[in-house]
Amino acid sequence: MITPAARASRIAIKEPPWLKVVLTLSALLFLLLFVAMPLAAVFVEAFRRGVDMFFQALVEPDALAAIRLTTFVAAIAVPLNMLFGIVASWAIAKFDFAGKSVLITLIDLPFSVSPVVAGLVFVLLFGIHGWFGQWLVDNDIQIIFAVPGIVLATIFVTFPFVARELIPLMEEQGREEEEAAMSLGAGGLQTFFRVTLPNIKWGLLYGVLLCNARAMGEFGAVSVVSGHIRGETNTMPLHVEILYNEYNFVAAFAVASLLAGLALITLVLKKFIEWRSGDTGRGAPL
Repeated sequence: MITPAARASRIAIKEPPWLKVVLTLSALLFLLLFVAMPLAAVFVEAFRRGVDMFFQALVEPDALAAIRLTTFVAAIAVPLNMLFGIVASWAIAKFDFAGKSVLITLIDLPFSVSPVVAGLVFVLLFGIHGWFGQWLVDNDIQIIFAVPGIVLATIFVTFPFVARELIPLMEEQGREEEEAAMSLGAGGLQTFFRVTLPNIKWGLLYGVLLCNARAMGEFGAVSVVSGHIRGETNTMPLHVEILYNEYNFVAAFAVASLLAGLALITLVLKKFIEWRSGDTGRGAPL
């Protein structure tokens, strides 16, 4: 009996060689036009007026403030999302409890909600006319148009990445090793650090890597809650937009090249993690 996989393999073999060439060239052309050329254009424009102008644009006070803020926000959002991802995926993969499907659905929520809508939700909650606005004003606490709002928006749009990477990995590994460790007298934390964590370390690094890249490159939600206060609440993506709207193209592309460089570094580290983990076919949602 011929299996569906064998039948598909025979059909693929019968395809004419010219069709494979056309499909391959079409894919390469698409990547060239929509990925390689725009990426190259960023670096070309960044260095158009020389290396000195490039570095001057990066050491300008507002640019440095944007870089510091972006790094600061990522330094808060990524560890918190890593902690949430580990706890949520461990609970979902290792235990059965009421509301498990609801938790999984909520984890996927930022993938289905526009980042701009997410930012508007935080404005509705913490803005001056929001649900908690008057209380925040009375207690001299500012969230919207300040760093706390940027941190909250970034955490929201990035919290699924670690969990979504670990949940299928932990489910595939099953519960046998943890149950065996506990049967031998190991406690919960001891089981996690000696059994669970070594098994998920590469998946965890993969999720953290994607989470960090999204945190540093987020625009929509951060744009809504930041207020675009130059030198105070502008992250790198927002600073690029301001510079571009002011026709300061060299400075805009100089800062943008840092984000593009982050994307390239992320890609290299991603392939390294896939190689070390022995899985070249993984695909986390982006």
